[in-house]
Amino acid sequence: MYGKLKKQMDCKRYYPALKTLEQLEHTYLPRVSEYRFTKVMYDQIVRLRDGIKEASMSDLKDFLENIRKYSSKIGEVAMQHVADQHGLDPTFVSMPEKKRKAPPPPNPFTGEAEATVTDQETNIYKDGDEELSAQELVDFSPVYRCWHIYNVLGAGEEFESYYRKQRKKQAKLCLQPATNMHETLDGYKKYFHEIIGFFVVEDNILHTTTGLITSGYLDELWEMALSKIVAVLRTHSAYCTDPSLMLDIKILIIFFCHTLEGYGFPVTRLYGLLIEIRDQYNEILMKRWKNTFMDIFEDDNYTPITLHYQAEYTAIVTIFPFKDEFVEKSPFPKRFPFSEFVPRVYQQVKEYIYACLKFSEDLNLSQAEIDDMVRKSTNFLLTRTLSGCLSSLIRRPGLGLAQLIQIAINTEYLEIACIHLEEFISSITGISREATHVAKLQGKSMFKDARSHAEQQIYLALNHKIDEFMELANYEWTLVESKGHASGYLMDLVAFLQSTFMSFTNLPDKVAQTACMSACKHIAESITNLLLDHDTKILSAGAIQQVNLDVIQCEQFASLEPVPGFTVGALQMTFSELRQILDLAMSDDWSSYLADFGKDRNKYSLVSPQTAVVLVEKISNGMKKTGVFTSMKKPEKERKKLLETVLKQLRALVNSSAMM
Repeated sequence: MYGKLKKQMDCKRYYPALKTLEQLEHTYLPRVSEYRFTKVMYDQIVRLRDGIKEASMSDLKDFLENIRKYSSKIGEVAMQHVADQHGLDPTFVSMPEKKRKAPPPPNPFTGEAEATVTDQETNIYKDGDEELSAQELVDFSPVYRCWHIYNVLGAGEEFESYYRKQRKKQAKLCLQPATNMHETLDGYKKYFHEIIGFFVVEDNILHTTTGLITSGYLDELWEMALSKIVAVLRTHSAYCTDPSLMLDIKILIIFFCHTLEGYGFPVTRLYGLLIEIRDQYNEILMKRWKNTFMDIFEDDNYTPITLHYQAEYTAIVTIFPFKDEFVEKSPFPKRFPFSEFVPRVYQQVKEYIYACLKFSEDLNLSQAEIDDMVRKSTNFLLTRTLSGCLSSLIRRPGLGLAQLIQIAINTEYLEIACIHLEEFISSITGISREATHVAKLQGKSMFKDARSHAEQQIYLALNHKIDEFMELANYEWTLVESKGHASGYLMDLVAFLQSTFMSFTNLPDKVAQTACMSACKHIAESITNLLLDHDTKILSAGAIQQVNLDVIQCEQFASLEPVPGFTVGALQMTFSELRQILDLAMSDDWSSYLADFGKDRNKYSLVSPQTAVVLVEKISNGMKKTGVFTSMKKPEKERKKLLETVLKQLRALVNSSAMM
């Protein structure tokens, strides 16, 4: 019997050896207890029992060390099986195969190849692992052996405590990701494989042993792990800036969830995390689409699209919903009213919607939830990203008037197309846009605001261009007689305005009329400012006549209604104040001005006393400069006295007005 025991010990059959020890101790030795050698054997049995305990624990420690190394492979196989069940290529969830190292050279003395470390460690796996499930890959016999031995020895609690403590340490290790995990998809794969491998082993231990671990213990361990996993994924996914990588990470997380669900672990919090990551994914998309929109604006020529062939026309109307009978029936070359950025922007918004929808697949969301998400994301794209891009474009320095006009026209057609975007979303989500819960796209209001901004810039750009012409005005304020025709700068200005307003045909009537009215007012104010400029001290009769000729030219331009839709005389009214100033200065009708001041029927009602004072001072200085007062004749003396009297009365009028 003792020989049998020694043989079992040598073969590391510890559990049968323990049973043999029990038989020897309780059955055979009592029969020969009268002999002295039994005392020695009893002492030996105690040492042998301790040796079996230590040897089985040594095997367990080797198992724990190896299972830590190979958890990743176990998890990888588990994910591959689940991917295969769901019709996904298993290689997507697999780590790339490592290149095999060349075998070491044979021993020069024995001629035998030495075993590599990998060969020595693979004894944890069973043969033919290709067809086995993840838990079947592992030989759990060291755990079972040690568990049985410790139970037989009455040390089951000691073993249980040790096993759980070691596995908790290993759980913390596998839950700690590599610092660069977020850089590649393989980093996420390795992290998921190790976690799955750990819990596959624990699930198998739960179901194949009695009392070593319990469901409550495993649930508690999973909850701890789940909190850590959520925190890690939230942190590392925040570093990602590539939407394609984000989509792959999402798929990995979903199959990570499917795999663990198959073993009974709850993963609801991970699906909640995916909703958070989806929002981040949408933010990444918006940053990418911002660059796309800016590139489109940069490439555009801001002129209406001209089409020479039917194929070109079909290509545009296929991607952008535009219908116009006049354009359809007109011969080639046809012209669309908008530039190329309209169909390109519209198409990119649709591409963004597709990209948003891609992330929402397989997230356990209803069609209504997906529809709501897509509409909200599209609204963010329109009101934040595209709106910001349009605003930057409209404010871009050096943007010409023609470009601003085209932008205003473009935004009108994009606004009209918003209804088609809503229909497009409904077609891919299956939710009618008429449903009560459906959020409406805010693109119409956004494009309307952008157009309003562009229109304001049109008015400013037009006035700026007028200022450039006005800078060319070079009035000779001491001129004795006028040139007999309008100034050259003004003729050029009028020609520019005529050609500019012809390009307003595609703008809304109100915008074109406002721009025209604003331009005329600005011209009138600019000429008035030149007349009343404090740096100009002198104003001769010839200079006044020259300004009058220029204003007559402006009035004629206004009377021709360069933009249709004005009521009769409305545009000429913008020059009324300037006309009254010039008429008063040319006629010297100061008595009428003073007599009728403040009355309803006053033909100089738009001329303020302050303006009148400046005029009289400049005219008086002009008479001195030209030598009128040096050799005065009676009419000149009388005019001098008149102007002095008028100036006193006007100043008194200014003072009295200030006191009121």
